[in-house]
Amino acid sequence: MKKILVISSLLSALLMAEEAPAPVEVKQTNQPNVVVVEPVVVTVPAPAPKVQEEKKQYSPDEMQGPPPKTKRPDAYKQMRINVTGQGVAPSMTSSPAQAYALAKRAAIADAYRLLAEKVKGVRIEGSDKIKNMMVQRSEVRTFVDAVIAEAEIIETVFKDGLCEVEMELIIDPAQWRSILASR
Repeated sequence: MKKILVISSLLSALLMAEEAPAPVEVKQTNQPNVVVVEPVVVTVPAPAPKVQEEKKQYSPDEMQGPPPKTKRPDAYKQMRINVTGQGVAPSMTSSPAQAYALAKRAAIADAYRLLAEKVKGVRIEGSDKIKNMMVQRSEVRTFVDAVIAEAEIIETVFKDGLCEVEMELIIDPAQWRSILASR
C-alpha cells in the first residue's frame, strides 16, 4: 500500500510541475522495500525557426519621390462649387473707379449668396392675401443662413457697368458631413 501511495504521489507531483518533466519509468526489484526510479529521455522536436518576412529594399531614387497615390473612394474626394455673381454699377457715381468698386462689391456679395444657397439651401416663405375671391397681395420671401469661409475669387470681368465675379469654394468630406448634419 505504501508503495502505491509513494508512486502515485511521485507521479502527481511530476505532472503538476510547470515544466514538462521527462516521463519516469518505475522498476520493481526483488527487494521488498526498494523502488528504483529511472528517468526516460524523451526528445521533443525543436520549434521550427521563424521565417522572417523579406523586407523590400528601396533604391535612393525611390526614397526621394513622393509616396505612390492611392485611389481614394468617391466619398473622400473634395467638392468644388463654382458660382458667378453679378453686380451693376450705380448711375450716380463720382468716378469710373467708384462705379467699378461698387459693382465689384455687389458681385462678390451676390456670389457669396449663391454659394450659401448651394451649400446650405434656401428657406422660402410665401403668403397671399385674398379678399372677395381675388388676390390682394402676394409675397414670397427667401432666406439664406450660412457661413462661407475660404472662398476664392477666380475671375473678375467688368464691362458696360456690369461686374461678374466667378468664385470657387472647395469643401472636404468632413465639412460636407457636418453641413448636411446641421440641416
